[in-house]
Amino acid sequence: MPLKYFIYFCLPLFFQCKTGEPIIGVSKTYKNETSFKVDFTVAFGSCNKVEIGNRLWDDIINHHPDLWIWGGDNIYADTDNVNQLRQMYNDQNHIEGYSKLRSKTPIIGTWDDHDYGVNDGGAEFEGKKASQQEFLNFMGVPQNSSRRQQNGIYTTHEYKLREGIIKVIVLDTRYFRTPLTPDTETKKRTKPNPYGEGTLLGEAQWRWLKKELEMSKADFNIIVSSIQVLSNQHGFETWGNFPHEVDRLEKLIVDTKAAGVILLSGDRHIAEFSRTNVNGLSYPLIDFTSSGLTHAYKAFKGEQNPYRVGEVVFTENFGLLQFDLKHKRVVMKIIGDQGEILGKLQQVY
Repeated sequence: MPLKYFIYFCLPLFFQCKTGEPIIGVSKTYKNETSFKVDFTVAFGSCNKVEIGNRLWDDIINHHPDLWIWGGDNIYADTDNVNQLRQMYNDQNHIEGYSKLRSKTPIIGTWDDHDYGVNDGGAEFEGKKASQQEFLNFMGVPQNSSRRQQNGIYTTHEYKLREGIIKVIVLDTRYFRTPLTPDTETKKRTKPNPYGEGTLLGEAQWRWLKKELEMSKADFNIIVSSIQVLSNQHGFETWGNFPHEVDRLEKLIVDTKAAGVILLSGDRHIAEFSRTNVNGLSYPLIDFTSSGLTHAYKAFKGEQNPYRVGEVVFTENFGLLQFDLKHKRVVMKIIGDQGEILGKLQQVY
């Protein structure tokens, strides 16, 4: 569904959403990035506790994002009590820094287990229908939206600029997810299911995703997943617990010839870049993980990730993507308090 429309009284870049209603954006050239013209800026993050002081909203605002994407665990509710869930979302909306961001920046996103309602929860969660409605309220989705009737919160948003198109495909990795396989042999929490057993997205969402990628004319297709797609050896939740679903996603991206696919993920309380080359794909597939906004895995001692590029960040952070559409280039940054750049990856598509 199209995003609510916001007007930015800045110049000179002109863009529009699916319906064609105009929006005015801003074109930016950053210090120390000569000749890099930023046409569109996306900020995203995950793992945010209302009751913990958050030092990052001012840093996020200072980067003037054209879009904020919630990556999941946007609050820590872990409840099927609708009133408690609603109150926590309301508390988040009234946090000063976030409220200021909301006043000037479009907000979209997905959920993860703690705002879904139960730790590591999936299709079995009995409160998921009521939880979905509260999440959609938090996202500002109109009461007459078809998303209110569908099962699951998956959706798309499209941003048309003079230089090109950016499409954001938001997945739901909770509503349909079948049981995980506990790891009883090691200290890890989970291990991969037998190949072909179980699903993350469910068939209805897979059919929808296939259609969205087939129809896409975008220069960049951002796929938002609350959990990591590529990193698969840490024993926590990951697409790697459903290895056949990873293969299915990669094959779908190749078969649909979708341009500039970038994966965004959260959940882990660390930030990192993962990258792999997929047979038949003309560009590397990157999974950019950013987590957490208010609390990070500061006791992190290391873990295997065969796809990792650069170092793991285990302090509070958010992710930033700066798009140069003319040159099909994106600069991805992991940013911490006071705007410190903690990690950076640039890719031309």
